Amino acid sequence: MEREWSDSEAAPAAAALFAWGANSYGQLGLGHKEDVLLPQQLSDFCKPGCVKRITGGGGHSAIVTDEGDLFVCGLNKDGQLGLGHTEDVLYFTPCKSLLGCPVQQVACGWDFTIILTENGQVLSCGSNSFGQLGVPHGPRRCVFPQAVELLREMVVSIAAGLRHALAATASGLVYQWGTGLASSGRRLCPGQTLPLFLTAKEPNRVTETGKVFTWGRADYGQLGRTLESHEGWKPEKQDSSLPCSRTSKSTPSPLHCLTGATEVSCGSEHNLAVMGGVCHSWGWNEHGMCGDGTEANVWAPQPMQALRSLSGLRVGCGAGHSLALCQPPALPVLGQRPMVTDPSLDATKEASSQEAMDKERNQKERHPETSAQSQSNRFRNGGLVTETL
Repeated sequence: MEREWSDSEAAPAAAALFAWGANSYGQLGLGHKEDVLLPQQLSDFCKPGCVKRITGGGGHSAIVTDEGDLFVCGLNKDGQLGLGHTEDVLYFTPCKSLLGCPVQQVACGWDFTIILTENGQVLSCGSNSFGQLGVPHGPRRCVFPQAVELLREMVVSIAAGLRHALAATASGLVYQWGTGLASSGRRLCPGQTLPLFLTAKEPNRVTETGKVFTWGRADYGQLGRTLESHEGWKPEKQDSSLPCSRTSKSTPSPLHCLTGATEVSCGSEHNLAVMGGVCHSWGWNEHGMCGDGTEANVWAPQPMQALRSLSGLRVGCGAGHSLALCQPPALPVLGQRPMVTDPSLDATKEASSQEAMDKERNQKERHPETSAQSQSNRFRNGGLVTETL
């Protein structure tokens, strides 16, 4: 049920969607292909207040609404927008092939898209050069979303990397497919047999523990902290006694400045987060994806001054671009008297008003002619009373 606002409440301001950063393929949905260094508001393509998910890929973007509609734009040479063609799209456009099939979540890889429907089914479209669509014997690309048939359990969450994808099921299992991480695995574990989920072009079970581990590079500040040197993310010489040893600097470390963040989104080498209602950005900034008006890398999470007066609700990153859904401050109701919360202020106001009335009455009694003249001047001035000292 839609809420009706009473006269005594502030009217809620409409949420707005912003985009900035790399835009070589129209992935910002602004109708052009020029990079944008500061957040630009998008024209209405749906009710911004209904935006549920925001994400981006190598050169494309996707948005899911509360009603389950999917809107896409940007690079489409492999059909990653799922629109049935391979032309780039400069404005957010509904994916009509999914009408009647509400979308719960969307995840964008470099050149492909994974879609989770509300009934727990996973669909995929775009490039399949590395098996990232989860269809082992399918074509090298798909321009319409197709079902990942080998995922027979109900899926509750999906994710996409550069050239691989993952899905978590209702029973707590995690599946992965796509060979995008195989080369990294061979470098880190030379001579070792890689797990099947790193080399499979169809969904393979990863783990049953539910644990999540992350690590990676920091050469653009994408870890949100400054390492002692930029070499800290590079793997050291392998210890023969440990099949997959790695440097301690590549292990997860907390970002205390973002404790309590309500939203976090990772791009290729930059990140966005919402902390206390304020959008923060950090990392690689060559195309202005950190939204600070410069192209200098940002080495620690910084509040985005361009969005400082707005309350961040949702954020999403592509490889080199960013999007955010923000809520402006509540607007006061026109004609509404401000509420007095201090009784003493109200009493002072009444006393001052009474004193003024008494003074005016005494003046009329002493100088009736002057009072009449003042009344006449008041009417001639349209009710505006002026005093000459």
